[in-house]
Amino acid sequence: MRDLGVGFRYLLSGQKWVARHGRQFGFGLLPGLITLVLYAAVLIALALWGADFIAWATPFADDWSSPWLGLFRGFLTAVLFALGLLLSVITFTAMTLLIGQPFYESLSENVDRDVSPDGTAPESNLPLPRELWISARDSVRIVARALVWAVLLFALGFVPVAGQTVVPVIGFFVTGFFLTEELAAVALQRREIELRERLALLRSRKTLVWGFGTPLAVAFLVPFVAVFLMPGAVAGATLMARDLLGEETAGNDSEESGESGDSEEQGVAS
Repeated sequence: MRDLGVGFRYLLSGQKWVARHGRQFGFGLLPGLITLVLYAAVLIALALWGADFIAWATPFADDWSSPWLGLFRGFLTAVLFALGLLLSVITFTAMTLLIGQPFYESLSENVDRDVSPDGTAPESNLPLPRELWISARDSVRIVARALVWAVLLFALGFVPVAGQTVVPVIGFFVTGFFLTEELAAVALQRREIELRERLALLRSRKTLVWGFGTPLAVAFLVPFVAVFLMPGAVAGATLMARDLLGEETAGNDSEESGESGDSEEQGVAS
């Protein structure tokens, strides 16, 4: 359980890092703002024309009597918008990272150099188009996994009591895990760690990942908050990736890394 607190401290450390490096923060905001505008346009379209789409998709209900027709199509319209909102939360990070690949790669490298004892950082030798392809491919795989969970949790949401209490909490933990994978991938891909290895690495320290990603998943429900937290989230995920790989970290974050390392050793011992 100690890893929960360590993960949260990495999230805070990332925000502190970008606060001390204002230029990196400013550049890191641009991809999130672009993604926010695109997603807002889609959600507004769903709100305005979702009912028309449902009416077009359910012609078999045209002859239903009132109030069943209105209730049925109203429910489906609400479900459509809810799914759109859920998908926007799940895919926001992946889309922002894809749009802002050069920005976040630079930010993550700068974090590595800043906290590395020798002032160096792993660098990707791949051309940018190849990096974008790998990032897009892996993001699709992660989103597909997240969608399976989303559909399952959505269905469980209809279970009385548990669907309104336990299921939303599980949903935040699941979303937090996948958010963390997307964010940590920026640093881990530069180290040539493939998706399957990244997932195994994160599963080995689930409580650390949840401590980092779950508060972020809650915060990302507010779109503007997500935009402003993205640069710091990438920085924090880079710091956490160093911990997961056992890399030495100098400066203010070394104590956190050491505490997390102690926690890992205790977990292995137990």
